[in-house]
Amino acid sequence: MYDTDVLIVGAGPSGLTLAASLVKKGVATTEVDRQPAGANTSRAAVVNARTLEVLEDLDVSRRLVKEGVQAPRFTIRDGRRTLIPIDFSALPTDYPYSLMVPQDTTERLLLDRLTELGGTVIRPKTLTSISQDADGVTATFDDGDVIRARYVVGADGIHSTVREQAGIGFEGGVYDESFMLADVQLRGEAPVDEVILFWARAGLTVVAPLPGEIFRIVAPVADAPEEPSASFVQQILDDRGPGAGRMVVTDVIWGSRFRVHHRVADTYRAGRLLLSGDAAHVHSPAGGQGMNLGIQDAVALADALARVLAGEPDSVLDEYSDARRPIALQVVEMTDRLTRLATLPRAARPVRNVTIGMAGRVPSLRRALAMRLSGLVYR
Repeated sequence: MYDTDVLIVGAGPSGLTLAASLVKKGVATTEVDRQPAGANTSRAAVVNARTLEVLEDLDVSRRLVKEGVQAPRFTIRDGRRTLIPIDFSALPTDYPYSLMVPQDTTERLLLDRLTELGGTVIRPKTLTSISQDADGVTATFDDGDVIRARYVVGADGIHSTVREQAGIGFEGGVYDESFMLADVQLRGEAPVDEVILFWARAGLTVVAPLPGEIFRIVAPVADAPEEPSASFVQQILDDRGPGAGRMVVTDVIWGSRFRVHHRVADTYRAGRLLLSGDAAHVHSPAGGQGMNLGIQDAVALADALARVLAGEPDSVLDEYSDARRPIALQVVEMTDRLTRLATLPRAARPVRNVTIGMAGRVPSLRRALAMRLSGLVYR
């Protein structure tokens, strides 16, 4: 006797995408989350072309495009000098740009679609233990409730209870430097259709446009403040951006600090327990791949679960793990390389910038970077 076919633990972007995809396919699905409400901050801010492609079937892509800002260019700069210009506009896709949209907006639109399809998220509900047998999984919650499911998916983030209960290893580490994140209002030389990565002698800084004439600033800082002030962000931009006073912070909407992990689960499957999103992989925000990879996991996993529940062999779920895990390893390798380049000792940074500038003159390299950053290389 089952209460549901698939129990999803976690209602971030990956969990919501999985739930909506399964409900659309007619699979009995239950989704729970320990938080009383969804995200109200904009931690992840970019939806790439491949993610928009895979969300078309859910009828979510057009909604995201309507609310986001299109940035067809990504440049790596040293001050006002462009080292590598990357142009997404010629890519073979209906979405030749980075779509800049706050994570809370992405989650809201995914939840809206799940609700339209007849699904829901039960909150707050905290998983405490899982046991599986040959026929199914029994999940117990902190309120005493027990849910019996054919399969359970952990989309419950870096500290995943499902992954821990499944006994799946999560190898990796943490970068030494902390990162500052701030959503600010700017005036001056801040383009609204371009994401800029400044590689300065003083360190790296990302400046990216968001809806509502807001800009996302991300920078590695040895001791980042818990809530960065306007003067702190201004100093970062003056030291690392296009030059003192060329971008002026007029207000800080929201800010925080975070440490960056780089980890990949040993497998995405242990019997009837599966992983998706940050429960399966976490990495540097360099390149904006994290949420995108999790959403793409979810679409692939929904297809695999629907096929198995329709009678195909259980090995289809191994194919999901075998296909998605190598992509996460590639992304971790790429973002690790970018992060280590960004956090080189100060004395080594001028040489790095000269080398990057030379590489940026090669058209094939620029196109390869565009394909990778857009996610189209993972089709």
